[in-house]
Amino acid sequence: MSLISVILPVFNGEKTIQATVHSVLQQTFDDFELIIINASSCDSTLEVISRFQDSRIKIFSYPKANVAVNRNRGVEHSVGEFVTFIDADDLWTTDKLEAQYKALLDYPEAAVVYSWTNCIDENGKFLRACSYVHHKGDVYDKFLLDDFIGNGSNVMMKRSAFLQVGGFDEALSNAQDTDMWLRLAANYEFTVVTKPQILYRISPYSMSSDIVGLEKSNLQVISRAFANQKAESLQHLKKYSIANLYKYLSYKVLEVPPGKHNTFQAMRILTTAIKTDPSLIFKPIMLKSFIKLMMMAFLPPRLSIKLFNKFTKLSNTSTFLGYEKLS
Repeated sequence: MSLISVILPVFNGEKTIQATVHSVLQQTFDDFELIIINASSCDSTLEVISRFQDSRIKIFSYPKANVAVNRNRGVEHSVGEFVTFIDADDLWTTDKLEAQYKALLDYPEAAVVYSWTNCIDENGKFLRACSYVHHKGDVYDKFLLDDFIGNGSNVMMKRSAFLQVGGFDEALSNAQDTDMWLRLAANYEFTVVTKPQILYRISPYSMSSDIVGLEKSNLQVISRAFANQKAESLQHLKKYSIANLYKYLSYKVLEVPPGKHNTFQAMRILTTAIKTDPSLIFKPIMLKSFIKLMMMAFLPPRLSIKLFNKFTKLSNTSTFLGYEKLS
């Protein structure tokens, strides 16, 4: 019986699945099973993963469903005392499982461990460091303000904790990860491996680029989180939580490639960000954002892309993330 169960849901992942599986099989800790949930892929995904000759791999095929459903399906097939997840386009460093398992042994009060994340582009090139935080113990108040884990390919948890909170919410179209971390944080302590071990692939066409879906699901998750008894004394943080969401959405909506963007949607998100945090109107990021949006709206997409590549300081609106209130 394997100690750790790795769950990997995939739908039409032929371009990246080989590298993802390889990053799991190359782990320095080898007492694990890799459960791949193939959700009706219609490309060569199944052919690619079938080439791996490793007894730790178990492949199950199901009808297409959202990532929450497929992760839950994977856990149903798993036997490990610990459970972790990886998306079909992300990568791990070779010591991810070993370091996280050791962290949980060293801090027995915790049921969940996370590592730091670096973002990579579609070609696997480093883009930027993600949130490098050191939060341990009771982290519920931290999660109310910000999902500092940031992706679903990160945490390892005790199987008993996953089952106790009821698994991923299959009714959510987005933000399933944030919802899960909040429900775990309401019941268990967290610990951290303080080095980047997850390589999170950023794609303009990924689920995280569904701005309306992100907005709707995250507002639902925020409402649910502040209704939890754990948040009874933390209601003063709700306005900051919502403001942080719209700063993040402002960043995301301006990341959409020219020609693929929605100008009216972007304007709505930007003005809502100002409403939820009026101090933004005096920040240089707002002028930069409206200039960038106007260029996307009125210039041909190729010209916009050319100008953004030339004037990178103008096109980079990640400063929004720096204005999030985190404490």
